[in-house]
Amino acid sequence: MTLLTHSNGPFESATYSSGARSTAGTSAAEAHLTMIKRFCIGALATLAIGGAASAVVALRAALYFSRHHF
Repeated sequence: MTLLTHSNGPFESATYSSGARSTAGTSAAEAHLTMIKRFCIGALATLAIGGAASAVVALRAALYFSRHHF
């Protein structure tokens, strides 16, 4: 029967009360939001690097074609 009862006294709140659950859920939600933000920043950085590389290639092509009069 000891497994079914709380180890605290009869008038003390349990350690897994709804207040403790909401705090744990908040930290989990914050961690999830941080993970999403980190993913979005990485995706934007990848797109920015790709755009810069494309701009360099386009500039080099424009210089090549302007020198050779195509």
